[in-house]
Amino acid sequence: MTEIKLTVNGVARSDEVEPRLLLIHYLRETLGLRAANIGCDTTSCGACTVLLDGESVKSCTVLAVQANNRAVTTTEGLVAPDGTMSVVQQAFRENHGLQCGFCTPGMVMAATSLLAENPHPTEQEVREGLEGNFCRCTGYHNIVQSVLAAADKLSGSASSSAEVTA
Repeated sequence: MTEIKLTVNGVARSDEVEPRLLLIHYLRETLGLRAANIGCDTTSCGACTVLLDGESVKSCTVLAVQANNRAVTTTEGLVAPDGTMSVVQQAFRENHGLQCGFCTPGMVMAATSLLAENPHPTEQEVREGLEGNFCRCTGYHNIVQSVLAAADKLSGSASSSAEVTA
């Protein structure tokens, strides 16, 4: 067993883990955080995407020990203490950027990271930024629209993005 110390959703943690434990399993099984989903275990789908020191990573390919002395944010960590959703989460809700919801946590985390790096993305930049996060239900139109809407809200301009084309 190996001791790890990290911050998860703003809370300092210290746990003993097997060195081979994947971050996704640490989050789900040790901490009980269920938003990040296990979809493939091969870094193909992105359902397990979380932020590691602010950068999106697929937690099915990161060992928990690799998160030692780092900060992890899951979709649960984006919600304010009063229950208010983040701007990105709210935009997904308002723009129907989800259908079955399985990919949504990973999409929200990838979008959050994208907007932190590029606050004013074009439609093409959003599509490229979400590559590697697969949705089997929506066709991506409303997901892209949701990210652009979040960018507009974060920048304070409700009309800066052009209409998303199908």
